[in-house]
Order: sequence, then C-alpha cells, then structure tokens
Amino acid sequence: MIEEILVTARNNAKIDPTLAIWSWEIPVYLFLGGITAGIMFFSALVILRKKEDQAPFAAYKLALWGPIALTIGMVALFLDLEHKLFVYRFYTAFRPTSPMSWGGWILALVYPLNILLILATLRLGYPSLAGYAERSGIGRWALDTAERFRNAIALANIPTAVGLGIYTGILLSAFMARPFWNTGLLGPLFLISGLSTAAALVVLLARKEAERHMFTQIDVGLILIELVIIVLLVINLATGPRQQLEAFRQIFGGDYTAVFWVWFVTLGLLIPLVLEYRELKGKVAWVALAPVLVLVGGFVLRQAAVDLGQVGNWTHYATQYNPALLERLTQ
Repeated sequence: MIEEILVTARNNAKIDPTLAIWSWEIPVYLFLGGITAGIMFFSALVILRKKEDQAPFAAYKLALWGPIALTIGMVALFLDLEHKLFVYRFYTAFRPTSPMSWGGWILALVYPLNILLILATLRLGYPSLAGYAERSGIGRWALDTAERFRNAIALANIPTAVGLGIYTGILLSAFMARPFWNTGLLGPLFLISGLSTAAALVVLLARKEAERHMFTQIDVGLILIELVIIVLLVINLATGPRQQLEAFRQIFGGDYTAVFWVWFVTLGLLIPLVLEYRELKGKVAWVALAPVLVLVGGFVLRQAAVDLGQVGNWTHYATQYNPALLERLTQ
C-alpha cells in the first residue's frame, strides 16, 4: 500500500501531467543527424556507381555539408544534456542493449569517415580549399591517400550512414513506456526521411539540370516510401491497445492533428510530391519550393514525433502529492 502511494502520488514538473524533458534541441539534433546520414549515403553512392559526371555536386561537394550539419546538431544535443561535463562517459563503455550507446559509437565513426570522404573529393569539389591543404606535406599526403582509397572510403560510408539514419528513430522507439514511440517503424521512417531531406538539399543546391532531375526522381520514390510507412504507423496506432488509441486520437482530432497532417504530411510530403512529379513531366514552376518544403517537413516530423511521444503514457498516475500524508505513512 505504501509503495503504491509512493509511486502514484507524485508531483514532478518534468513528468506530470506529461513528460517534458526534451524540447527543441532533440528535434534539431534528430533532423540534422538524419540529413547527415543522407548526405553521406548519396555522396558515397554516386561515387560507387560512377555517376560523378551526371551528379558532380553530390560526388564532389555534398560531403562537406555532412560535418557542418552534424556539428550543429551535436551542439543542440550538448545543450540538452543535464550534466554537460559528463559527456565523455558515452565513450567509457559500450552497452549493446542501449540505443544511446550505439548512437554514441556510430557518431564516433561518422566524423572520421565523412572527413575521409571530403579529402577524397576535395580537389575536384573545392580546389581552393585543397590548395590550402597542399601547402603542407601532410595535407598533400592526406589528399593523395584518400583519393587512392576513395572507393573503399565510400563503401565504408554507406553502412555507417544507414546506421546513423535509422538510429535516430530507434532512439525514440526504444522507450517502450511511450505509446507513440512503441513501434519498430520509427527507425525506417526517420531513415527514409533523412535520405529524402538530403536528396532535397541536392535538388536545391546543384547547378546541373541532369543532377537535379536525378535527385528529384530519387526524392519522389523516397516520399512514396515514406507515405507507405506513415500509413503503417497509423494502422499500428489504430489497432493497438487503449493507450496507443489515445496517441492515435492525438493526430485524429487531437492537439497534433494540424501539425501532423497539415504541416508534415500535406506541406512536407504531398505538395512536394505533386510539384516534383510535375517537374519530371516538364511542367517547371516554383522549382525551389518542393525541396524547401521537404526540408521543413523533415524537421516537423521530428518535432511532432518527440512531442507526441512525451504527451502519451501507458499508465495514468495521479499528480496530487501530499507530503503530510507521506510523512505519516513512512513513520
């Protein structure tokens, strides 16, 4: 009886009435981590498929954007940490059952592999930066070595990118106490979304028409896959137990209906899908709008997912806390 009161009669501002631990920093980190995964994946894939002539921006310039995006995301993650000086503890152990431990070690691989890919393409992508590196013998040696092993470096980037992209969703789905997160679909959804946002970035920044056309085709396919996963996610919620039905109602008539269906699905997926399809058919209009909306939709997905997971719970605890009653019971 005492244990039940101790558990249920609580008043914690970060837990009751809803979980309120993660704010804007985590969605920013998840979004930038996802787009970094897509950047690494497409930079490496273009090289391995020998499409450099068709997609020069993706092959030679895109990789440099990876560390920039990920570093901004890591700064956001660092700001979220309660005990910032203890960040080193992520790398004092490896816990196979912990998604955060996997994520920490994947991030440890991402930076060196991404930097090696940059070095392997720097002379062709950013000649002026390569010129600075070649002023020293070590810099010249690093560029020569990276170029010599460019295919091997690109090959190593592919699984690392997939691991980074899918980990951002598994990080949430591992919290089984949250009904909206309690699904294996978040990992694939975040991975495909990360690839889609990276493809949109190429469409937005590439100058060659053939390259923009290629990545528009890729993005159309990725958006269609993303829509299928969303349908499966909705079905999973609608056919689950009562708590998952409550999460389902949050996006069907609840507080997150507009965010999920208007900002994410409609503006972030359906409208870009229509615009990109029309562009592929030769009806070019508002060329930059579709990739911008995809990027916005990718962030909204992370923000909505983080918020929806925190407002739901498997158990509804009372939030009243009576210190006097607790003191008498524990005497």
